[in-house]
Amino acid sequence: MIARWWRRQREARTLRTRAIPAGLWQLTLQRYPFLAALDGAGGERLHSMATLFLARKEFTTVGGLALSDEIAVAIAAQACLPVLELGLAAYDGFVGIVVHPDEVVAQREHTDEHGVVHRYEEVLTGEAMEGGPVMLSWRDVAEAGVTAERGYNVVIHEFVHVLDMADGLADGVPPLPDRKARAHWLQVLEAAYQRLCQALDAGREPFLDPYGAEAIEEFFPVAAEAFFVAPHELREEHPALYELFCGYFRQDPAARA
Repeated sequence: MIARWWRRQREARTLRTRAIPAGLWQLTLQRYPFLAALDGAGGERLHSMATLFLARKEFTTVGGLALSDEIAVAIAAQACLPVLELGLAAYDGFVGIVVHPDEVVAQREHTDEHGVVHRYEEVLTGEAMEGGPVMLSWRDVAEAGVTAERGYNVVIHEFVHVLDMADGLADGVPPLPDRKARAHWLQVLEAAYQRLCQALDAGREPFLDPYGAEAIEEFFPVAAEAFFVAPHELREEHPALYELFCGYFRQDPAARA
């Protein structure tokens, strides 16, 4: 009880003394229309949550990129959108955020079932690791207002990975209330995942990023990106999945977009 009271007092003090300046916040909303679509109360809550997010997380830039308020606020605002109704505690399991100027090439190593080691390179625009940090490409973050029309948002993608891994597993299923909820989640998610895979196999061009067909644990964040930044398109192509996400995130982006 005392710890909860103290945390509320500390948060209130942060909001009083370190709130994101109005001018910078308005500039951020102008750059990312899917954030500006929130109503008055929702927008105020996002502003407060982004302020608290900045107070709790540690940003590091590499590759010659200089950290600025613009970079930090852009990431904070987009990262807070998925947890607007879930609460910032969903992100308590990590602190660090590493921002690169652009995509990076990661060296990968995989041992197959026969014990053979395979080494390869993977191009990344973002990556979330259990316990952190979260890595992001600033170029992709900055262009999110434009790439929203095709359902792409690297910040939302990686932070939905964080939600997925909250139970210790990256399996496409975030922590849910009970087995019934988990079974329903898997039923809807897997059906939508199979639709994406079948469309690609048939040579059709679906709205969702084909990267979502890599695995069910990638399909969840890929679909969640579209849910927040291109909700009408996701609802049209995957209505059951859209309703599932409305229930989980406790938001209806299509109603405000």
